[in-house]
Amino acid sequence: MATVTLPTAFTDLFAVRHPIVLAPMGGTAGGALAAAVSNAGGLGMLGAGNEGAQWLGRELPLLADGTDQPWGVGFQSWALDLDTLDLALAHRPPVLMLSFGDPSPFIAPIRRSGARLILQVTDMTEARRALDLAPDLIVAQGTEAGGHGARRGRSTLSFVPAVVDLAAPIPVVAAGGIADGRGLAAALALGAAGALIGTRFQATAESLADPYSKKAIVEGLGEHTERNRILDIARRSRWPAQYSGRTLAHPYLDAWRDRETELAADTAATQAYLDGVASGELPPEPVWASESVDLITDLPPAADLVALLVEQAQTALGRAGRRDR
Repeated sequence: MATVTLPTAFTDLFAVRHPIVLAPMGGTAGGALAAAVSNAGGLGMLGAGNEGAQWLGRELPLLADGTDQPWGVGFQSWALDLDTLDLALAHRPPVLMLSFGDPSPFIAPIRRSGARLILQVTDMTEARRALDLAPDLIVAQGTEAGGHGARRGRSTLSFVPAVVDLAAPIPVVAAGGIADGRGLAAALALGAAGALIGTRFQATAESLADPYSKKAIVEGLGEHTERNRILDIARRSRWPAQYSGRTLAHPYLDAWRDRETELAADTAATQAYLDGVASGELPPEPVWASESVDLITDLPPAADLVALLVEQAQTALGRAGRRDR
């Protein structure tokens, strides 16, 4: 393995060069993006989400054949079944990650496969339950994160060190609002062994995010993000109610804010949403974006982004250690 520039318990355990994990964003963290991150020295994670067997059958080989470095697959526990898990395990992923919901039904087959296990948590109750399952790594996700997370969670700054203290000696990776090397450096300063990064990698050349979403992320501002369930209700998503999603502005947010119960009961309104997406009057997908979206201004290749994140983190850590800064 090449030189590890920011060695941590995570880089040691997973045999990667950099303490960077690609968030397994459902449908957008495909095989090419995950392979690019792994080849650049991070841990590339395929985002299986709710995409199903056909999507996995297409993207998993792109990842497995696209890198000889460690890689993994991430699932949403609430949406996963054993047949889908078996399909992924047939490709012998070195790492499996479970988020959102009860992971316990899937632990035994993952352990039998020999894959390392990552569990993501969004509050302290989830963290305690996750530790009972003896994962190899915990991801602590703060509410700044784009996409889904705890509806009533805590910020990354306070949540990550609390989980670090609780989980020791199991290493913890920070997630939520990390979009540049300064955020990676901050995660390390909080006691985390690395950073899981989503929105920043969504805006890369290899990401499977649609062009509308990529453009919106590059042009977006953090104050225009909002954590809500409105868009899940409108698109008739099965996401559990305890998780909301942080997105950029959307017409349905303005129309239905603070009226979630009313929207859920209005079948005409949810059908109008689906019809609007089909006709092109509404965006094809909610634009999942973290509070750090301001820091994203381009669509680089993923490998270039990994190198930049490491360089920025080294600079930030060096500056923090100097008294003349």
